[in-house]
Amino acid sequence: MMHRNDQYALRSTRRQFLRASALSVGGMALSHLLNPEAARAEMPAMHAPKAKRIIYLFQSGGPPQQETFDYKPHLEKAHGQETPESVFNGQRLTGMTSGQSSFPVASSIFKFQQHGESGQWISEVMPHLAGVADDLCIIRSMHTEAINHDPAITFLQTGFQIAGRPSIGSWMSYGLGSENEDLPAFVAMLSGGSGQPLYDRLWGAGFLPSVHQGVRFRSGKDPVLYLNNPEGVSDDLRRKTLDHLGQLNRLRFDATNNPEIETRIAQYEMAYRMQTSVPDLTNVGDEPESTFHLYGEDARKPGTYAHNALIARRLSERGVRFVQLFHRGWDTHRSLPGQLQRACKATDQANAALITDLKQRGLLDETLVVSGGEFGRTVYCQGDLTKESYGRDHHPRCFSMWVAGGGFRPGLTYGATDDYSYNIVENPVSVHDLHATLLHQMGINHERLTYKFQGRDYRLTDIHGTVVRKLI
Repeated sequence: MMHRNDQYALRSTRRQFLRASALSVGGMALSHLLNPEAARAEMPAMHAPKAKRIIYLFQSGGPPQQETFDYKPHLEKAHGQETPESVFNGQRLTGMTSGQSSFPVASSIFKFQQHGESGQWISEVMPHLAGVADDLCIIRSMHTEAINHDPAITFLQTGFQIAGRPSIGSWMSYGLGSENEDLPAFVAMLSGGSGQPLYDRLWGAGFLPSVHQGVRFRSGKDPVLYLNNPEGVSDDLRRKTLDHLGQLNRLRFDATNNPEIETRIAQYEMAYRMQTSVPDLTNVGDEPESTFHLYGEDARKPGTYAHNALIARRLSERGVRFVQLFHRGWDTHRSLPGQLQRACKATDQANAALITDLKQRGLLDETLVVSGGEFGRTVYCQGDLTKESYGRDHHPRCFSMWVAGGGFRPGLTYGATDDYSYNIVENPVSVHDLHATLLHQMGINHERLTYKFQGRDYRLTDIHGTVVRKLI
């Protein structure tokens, strides 16, 4: 049996350890917001970065690769025929189509053409993106582990299918901090009225200090909730209130050693500074008319994808490390042609405009623009196949994404699928590989960016991932 004095000594040692740990983590969080340069200086030297920031355009729902970037002329010959068993190769299907008695091949009703000096194959549903084809690095051989939306989206955002781990933007914030002390390092924006639900945890910090979670910008007069002073509260009163609240929080921290209290103090200070920086940022009225000619008239309307893309450029030029746009409306189980045209109408011009705008401002070389969904779609039709319409089910074994800027090779088409766009036959790229490559371009060795939680060192790529050097 442990002696009482020994028990007291053990408790005392544990208290000392927890207090030291809390001070370390809390101090890191506070210094991140109040002095970002000092926080970044604590990170180990990696290698010279090719990019300084990322804009991730997440197309939620799973865009069909056969209608966008993966041109398959063979499907025109096989249209309406049963998909060969050799193509399935024993792969699982979702519960939405596993009970179908027939799996007819559906060719795309949209035409493809080669564009630019690079000859990139791009569908007619994206005419604006086709105009910047030579700036795109198209990856046709992405593959993932999940077959349903939520785990697949979670996997693309966190490197793990089960919720609870930090998002990629939070890892970037943790590893590199922000270049602007008046704005958060990580911002998320949503558009598209229907589709799969998108939860706050997709831009959450998981087990990282909460200072690294994404800040959601919304449409309306208050882009960030609860940022403005309440009615009747002056700036002077707000400042005095924060000062007194900070004193109370520090007293509480001395009593509990909870590092999140230091984070809370820092977040209050960030919010105070954002009262000035955010209205200036979101006021697109100071943009010239040429901007709205480039992005389209929707860029004037908060809540639209085009507006969010313009805000993403404004955030990036102000030094925000990671900006993520989520756009719903790509889940094409039924009536694919009409639904796809609506999704592309909302996003195509803005995507091309963002690339052009960054390039004109000399920012594309140091900004990674990434676009893609959580998985691809099946070659066989879900539901009725007609001349005018058809649908496609979820397909994790192959899908397409594109990257522009940040040292990725422009004008490159990488990887290949079989004649049915069902299996990868050349240069597969996993989600972990993509994450490792993005981190590499930001100057981070993905195996070294770790955080200890519950006794284990975690990282975005878990125990996987290889930098795909042919892409860069």
